[in-house]
Amino acid sequence: MNFRFESPWLLSLLALIPILAIYKYRINGLGRPAALMHSATGLARDLTQSWRITFRPVLHALRLLAITLVIFALARPQIVQGRETVSGEGIEIALALDISGSMASLDFEPNNRLEAAKMVIGEFIETRQYDKIGLVIFSNEAFSLSPLTLDHNMVDRSLNGVALAEELGIEDGTAIGLGIANAASMLMGSDAESKVIILLTDGVNNAGKIDPLTAAEAAKALGIKIYTIGAAKPGQVPVPVQTVLGSTQVVYQESMLDEETLYQVAELTGGGYYRAEDTAGLEAIYQEINELEKSQVEVQVFNNYFELAALLLVPALILIFVEFLLRKTIFRRLP
Repeated sequence: MNFRFESPWLLSLLALIPILAIYKYRINGLGRPAALMHSATGLARDLTQSWRITFRPVLHALRLLAITLVIFALARPQIVQGRETVSGEGIEIALALDISGSMASLDFEPNNRLEAAKMVIGEFIETRQYDKIGLVIFSNEAFSLSPLTLDHNMVDRSLNGVALAEELGIEDGTAIGLGIANAASMLMGSDAESKVIILLTDGVNNAGKIDPLTAAEAAKALGIKIYTIGAAKPGQVPVPVQTVLGSTQVVYQESMLDEETLYQVAELTGGGYYRAEDTAGLEAIYQEINELEKSQVEVQVFNNYFELAALLLVPALILIFVEFLLRKTIFRRLP
């Protein structure tokens, strides 16, 4: 629901209101009592001013207010209610996100790999208005945080609550195979023509009882396409670690990313593998996937317009009538 003026340029006429007010005051002497011609003006100096003289400017104020309401009415204020009719079918997407300890590495702005991934994934979700999206996280185990849904606010809330495995009290590790299997299970019952998994990790499969390629084979059998993203800068990267005294110390560790397995998983299912070495690269990858996986939907928008001019014209007419009535009765000028 939106509010607008059909002819907003007519609101420029409001500039006439202060001009009319000044003109009436300066030219016609609005607010000055009538002059009395008398040879001895001192006789009238101590007379009190009539309340009719005091309140006569109200008449002009009522007229200016009525003119103001008429100008707003001429600009045609409207309330617009839009209704969308969507035909076709969107894509069903399961997002699988690594929350292992290595995702705390500080090679991605503005904070670490995990926070950069959450930010970029959140932006991606906003662009997929007509797609059902679900969220899976994995470390030593895999967990479904949000089922496939068009309620993207719920997915966003789940994503905002994602933290490192250690912070969530989950055993550390990188079970890529379980992450794929959990995401594929989420999509298994879908009858959508296009089903996609977008998996982001920064490590090597070192946990879980399902091999990534085995999980990919199962996904392929279900007609699921997998895009894999390796989010890690090569070489030594800064990683915060806890010391025995409980303080945090930044040390440099070698990035361990199994690109070969990620490439094979994507290739096997007809998807693609991408390497991101910084946040900007990660954003570019999700934008590319967004372009590759277009929803086959047609949207028709129908707008209903509710005119509000009558709600302004009625009080304007009432004000004009009251002003006319007062001018001919209480504030009537005698010849």
